[in-house]
Amino acid sequence: MRFTVVVITRDRRSSLLAVLARTRDIPERPPVIVVDNASRDGTPEAVAELFPEIELIRSARNLGAVARNLAADHVRTPYAAFWDDDTWWEPDAPSRAAGLLDAHPRLAVVTGRILVDPGGREDPIVPELRHSPVSGPPWMPGPALGSFLAGASMVRAAAFREAGGFCPRLWLGGEEELLSADLMTLGWQLCFAEDVVVHHEPSRLREPHLRRRHGIRNTLWFTWLRRPLPAAVRRTAGLLRDLPRDRVTAAALAEAAAGLGWVARERRTLPPDVEHRLRSLEASQRASRARRYVS
Repeated sequence: MRFTVVVITRDRRSSLLAVLARTRDIPERPPVIVVDNASRDGTPEAVAELFPEIELIRSARNLGAVARNLAADHVRTPYAAFWDDDTWWEPDAPSRAAGLLDAHPRLAVVTGRILVDPGGREDPIVPELRHSPVSGPPWMPGPALGSFLAGASMVRAAAFREAGGFCPRLWLGGEEELLSADLMTLGWQLCFAEDVVVHHEPSRLREPHLRRRHGIRNTLWFTWLRRPLPAAVRRTAGLLRDLPRDRVTAAALAEAAAGLGWVARERRTLPPDVEHRLRSLEASQRASRARRYVS
């Protein structure tokens, strides 16, 4: 078996069970790992009862995106397809992504084309992935990316572990950006694949203000953890200009400031080639419809 399906969840029993049912449509019938982030709605009990074939890992606390690190420790296949509890892949999509990873040994991440349900309309982020300005080697099977979307991506497990997985301090919200930069620093590549189709039906059980707060904080932390000083100043100034003037933004800025000591200790600027790739994204990020910091 080439790949494992990894799903992280918290307090979304109904949507998770629907997603897990779809894993049975994958022809290869891959192993599935679910990490439950301390759910209080009976999620782990329901998974254990209805899907006994699935490996269920119960976390005693909510690890956020870092739950994927816990799952990665249990993955025994070369690749891991990251799903979410409101996200599922077309039955042939994991095999297509695995085929790209098989064919390209320095490819670490394949991100698919996301359709938003109900309705199957293309997610606003997809055109940005399809027309990514990031430069990549000529062997790349699709547009090179500077970051990825975890719930719509298959990762090479060895590369994920080599880069250290998701940073626990970031928890959840834009956590992919730091990992992506560290993967590229190690010589790994990320790409978009048009024919790897992923469906996302956004859950109503969301905490949009919390996600936005963490997204702003994590963007600032990443900027100062890895970008050279001129780029960090430029990116920070752009964010401060564009962010909504509200309590969520104020809380995010306060959290970011509180972590400056940690950022200073962990700061490690990117090599010039990786910084060049990220700099090429700045214009599209400023114009993005999908990257507005609103709840």
